Amino acid sequence: MNAFINALDQSGISLQDPCLKRTDLTTLQINMGNLCNQSCMHCHVGASPEGNKIMSKQVIDAILRFLLNNKGLILDITGGAPELNPDFDYLIKNARPLVQEIIVRSNLSVIFEPGKEYLPEFFKKHKIHLICSLPCYGQDNVDAQRGEGVFKKSIKALQKLNKLGYAKKAELALDLVYNPSGAFLPQQQAVLQKAYSEQLKANYNIDFNRLVTITNVPIKRFKDYLNSRGEYSNYIDLLRQNFNPEVVCGIMCRKFLSIGYDGRVYDCDFNQSLGWMLKDVNGNPLMIDKLDLDQLKNRDIQVGEHCLSCTAGYGSSCQGALSKENDKLK
Repeated sequence: MNAFINALDQSGISLQDPCLKRTDLTTLQINMGNLCNQSCMHCHVGASPEGNKIMSKQVIDAILRFLLNNKGLILDITGGAPELNPDFDYLIKNARPLVQEIIVRSNLSVIFEPGKEYLPEFFKKHKIHLICSLPCYGQDNVDAQRGEGVFKKSIKALQKLNKLGYAKKAELALDLVYNPSGAFLPQQQAVLQKAYSEQLKANYNIDFNRLVTITNVPIKRFKDYLNSRGEYSNYIDLLRQNFNPEVVCGIMCRKFLSIGYDGRVYDCDFNQSLGWMLKDVNGNPLMIDKLDLDQLKNRDIQVGEHCLSCTAGYGSSCQGALSKENDKLK
């Protein structure tokens, strides 16, 4: 029995509990590939400048057809650095009329890559909700986690976005993402947001809307990092000791659907990284080009030890903490 199932069992939660089944889809999250201009140690998809898993235009067209047939969803675009996909702009332009909102998860520094200088204006034109990585408001911590010089580029990018109206106009939302720099849990989201807001405003005159805290998931590159330091077992124990049964019903994989670069369908981006694809009754992979939402109704979510990350402490999702309580961390 893995640690997550054990934590569920000790809390009296069955694997057949309704909270571990899919409900109505609200958000289609697509991973455009593992090509990135950074190589972060916590990255659960192992993205890097050498990434070669790139979503094709054929898969993008299949996604657009799905969105046309299921209008009103939120489209959440991630990577790698999704902006480096050669058909990124094509997706944005064609998806915008079909969805209620487009989220782009950006590492900020990508706008300084050759040929990508137009991106801030492009984001503004299409009213893109930006969720941007900034794991600390101090240079040393950011550069240690994301690479030398990334902090200065990130600050410059945020200042540029503010000048265009981001975080100042309702239709131009700018959120930041915090993830821990090591084997520990995020503090309370509201407390961290206050610190970020005060420091970024005082030191760089930067505004943002919301801070999103995400717990590091012990898979792929972060798992390798933990193992190299002999910290994997201790980290799993930390997550298990802080298991919060009250956030289980809020886990994002109930309402999210993750699409891989090749069009395969997953419960979430973390399961995608592990290759845990969804399958039909015959054992064939579900693909976005033939996906019918009726295939997903009340379907069991595939869970594993890594799911402790989303249910520890205040809870964690791509939209941040799941609980606002103050007494969940041990």
